[in-house]
Amino acid sequence: MTATWKIELIPVPVTDVDRAKAFYERIGFNADHDYTVREGLRFVQLTPPGSACSIAIGEGLTERTPGTQEIQVVVADADEARKHLLDAGVEVGEVDEQPWGRFVYFRDPDGNSWSLQAIERRPNG
Repeated sequence: MTATWKIELIPVPVTDVDRAKAFYERIGFNADHDYTVREGLRFVQLTPPGSACSIAIGEGLTERTPGTQEIQVVVADADEARKHLLDAGVEVGEVDEQPWGRFVYFRDPDGNSWSLQAIERRPNG
């Protein structure tokens, strides 16, 4: 296969759209869109700093249960990312040292889990 595939959008199930939007903005995500299409269908797109992939929260977007989504993000520095989250008031674990990278874990207000991974060199650039 020679075509390029890029992940564009990941739905994240939440119970309270405004609370979730405020949380993600507080940790530095940009609110790209917030549009109510019709009653029962609201689309909010948020993008992490420097990312080409966004998340979507809202009403009527996914059948997943809030708190069941797991997302892994690559960061340059695990300690810096952890400090940023702590400064934003997010409950975050200690940096987890593994042979393949350093990880920081946290959850959003609905329990969706995030893993931030810092590795010295990515195999694909």
